[in-house]
Amino acid sequence: MKTIRIGAGAGYSGDRIEPAVELVEKGELDYLIFECLAERTIAIGQQTRRADPNQGYDPLLADRMLAVLKLCAGKGIKIVTNMGAANPLAGAAKVREIAAALGLKGLKIAAVAGDDVLDVLLDGDYRIEDNGKPVKSLGDKLISANAYLGAQPIVDALKAGADVVITGRVADPALVLGPLIHEFGWAMDDWPRLGQGTLAGHLLECAGQITGGYFSDPGVKDVRSLARLGFPIGEIAEDGSMVITKVAGSGGQVTAATCKEQLLYEIHDPQAYLTPDVIADFSQVSITEIAPDRVAISGASGRPRPATLKTTLGYVDSYIGEGQISYAGPGAQARGQLALDIVRQRLAIIDVKTDETRYDLIGVNAIHNGQQSASAVEPYEVRARVVGRTASMREAIRIGNEVETLYTCGPAGGGGVTKSAKEIIAVLSALVPRELIHPAIHFEES
Repeated sequence: MKTIRIGAGAGYSGDRIEPAVELVEKGELDYLIFECLAERTIAIGQQTRRADPNQGYDPLLADRMLAVLKLCAGKGIKIVTNMGAANPLAGAAKVREIAAALGLKGLKIAAVAGDDVLDVLLDGDYRIEDNGKPVKSLGDKLISANAYLGAQPIVDALKAGADVVITGRVADPALVLGPLIHEFGWAMDDWPRLGQGTLAGHLLECAGQITGGYFSDPGVKDVRSLARLGFPIGEIAEDGSMVITKVAGSGGQVTAATCKEQLLYEIHDPQAYLTPDVIADFSQVSITEIAPDRVAISGASGRPRPATLKTTLGYVDSYIGEGQISYAGPGAQARGQLALDIVRQRLAIIDVKTDETRYDLIGVNAIHNGQQSASAVEPYEVRARVVGRTASMREAIRIGNEVETLYTCGPAGGGGVTKSAKEIIAVLSALVPRELIHPAIHFEES
């Protein structure tokens, strides 16, 4: 039975790069994927693109391509990635430029566009799924709308001979499902196999999470060599069954437990995992360790895909102002608490307008509430943090400034002040009929 090997070279935009290089050098891959696009990331990318029409793709796209492109071309490994973010055409042009600089001739790079549906949303009467309000109620605050495309345009690009496929917003599992459909000739209504392929994509999409990253708990779930964490490889057969493994000698581990944790990641209903390609059913999945760092997985299925596509709406929500200051030594907690009380009073005295504020002692009550930590041993050092949501940048800046005045106007021994203020891009969701969304493929060649 035919089997292909797909390596996951990134699980988010800022992920490590050298594990991807290791995959290319030692993983005997057919495909390398980079999953780098979170929901808020693409909204930020749209803002970047508005400021510069040649930007908006992933900020590490060039670094990643410089690290792996020549190696992949030499070994015939195809690359599929959503690093196009808000501007896949510019991303593809950048890859062509890098290929030319590396002396790679004839490399075919496909850009998958069509996920930007802002005009569609503005022309229709659509509802925000999170709160039931009309999309148009966001007014000028709405800056982007990107629909989750499925695997079909990736399949089409590969069929046309693409060596590198750069997409914008596609469903994360589609980065793996696309190559599987192309290689095995699965029909786009073969729901059981599409469900199994979606499972493979879901297991690989977060890269190091399935090889022991975000898993370790010292003394409970120990993982060796996290600093040299190897990223995963899926050996996927024509019937959709797979083995998850990693490069021999790399750090981390692939066990039934790491695979089960990743299987449950972001899954709301195991019987109905909605994607643009299939409603996948993971409820009967079987996971078996067959050798060290080799886990066999099968049993996913699926049923017909949804009629609508989830669309992420990016909008300017507010501004956040923040200030922090440290206290150490005897009475540190009391001095930190006094600092917070002073800033709380000062923001009222000078009339800083906020919609929401937090006053935290990091190490005491910043994650769990004060009631839960009340009986804990008093720490030797604390960091006081004040953060507030405001309607303007000016008000946000005033919060950090007031924390800074604690240097000379607050409790004894404060130090290490940091302050910041930034615009907050938030996301909401809407559903758009799939017939209104038209993916398009553009080719570049080095």
